[in-house]
Amino acid sequence: MATRKVDVLIAGGGPSGLSAALVLGRARRSVLLIDDEKPRNAVVRQSHGFLTRDGIEPMKLRQLAREQISQYDYVHFEQDCVESIEKAGKLFLASTRSGLAVYSRKVIIATGMKDDLPDIPGLADAYGKSIFMCPYCDGYELQSRPMAVFGQGENLVKFASVIWNWSKDLIVFTNGDDHLSANQKKELEEHGIRIIETAIAGLMSEKGMLKSVVLKNGEEIQREFGFIKNSGQHQSARLPDQLGIRLKNNGGYETLRHGLTEAAGLLVIGDAKNAFTSLIGAAGEGYEAGVALNDDLIQEDWEKSVTP
Repeated sequence: MATRKVDVLIAGGGPSGLSAALVLGRARRSVLLIDDEKPRNAVVRQSHGFLTRDGIEPMKLRQLAREQISQYDYVHFEQDCVESIEKAGKLFLASTRSGLAVYSRKVIIATGMKDDLPDIPGLADAYGKSIFMCPYCDGYELQSRPMAVFGQGENLVKFASVIWNWSKDLIVFTNGDDHLSANQKKELEEHGIRIIETAIAGLMSEKGMLKSVVLKNGEEIQREFGFIKNSGQHQSARLPDQLGIRLKNNGGYETLRHGLTEAAGLLVIGDAKNAFTSLIGAAGEGYEAGVALNDDLIQEDWEKSVTP
């Protein structure tokens, strides 16, 4: 089994993990970033809201970041997957799918989340092309177009009001009786939003572009784009579990300030902590985590260097 020893192991190569790697590399910390290159946003064609990179392809953003970080000899990248992590004395020991053993002083978990899509036939074909989760990521490009909202739950009206900001041509599909109250239905209808509670038979699309919503009663409703009221997500990796870190109600891990956790030396940042984080927000968290970890390493080295 191949073995590596570094100051910091980073599991996850999205904006949060890459940003932390940049800070730590500039701080002259040996860093190994391990990522399987299967990000949550790989299904979308463009990413928005990242200052100076608005509209960039998600994988292009990661490529540019890696190219810039690679000028720092302290940072190395591996396409792999961390499968286990444990304490080995004062160090962490992580094992990867390829058989690599990594000893590190500190660990950053930035492995993110995966979305759980509603069980609607045809949805997967259109997801990321004409149906999305995040209105702030994709709403502007779809403004004023015939829009669908797919969702249920107590926050459905609130979510519909957010989509209404970008398009007034809006229909809410609950895919069955959602038990909306009379007041909720009235609120939607007063804003010109039609509510369809009939179960959905499937979505019709062409090369990922939504054409219509087909109901189980045979009715076909023409729509061009849609947003899903988040039906849930799950952790891409459950590594913090192995060190006793618990999940919050939203599915993210419990952390302290800067992404620090109750396991000393372990940080969790980005979607793994928040369930959902914007790209630029994730990058900000990575910067913050990198500074916090380097401060800890400086203090440790400072105390060790004292001459008796």
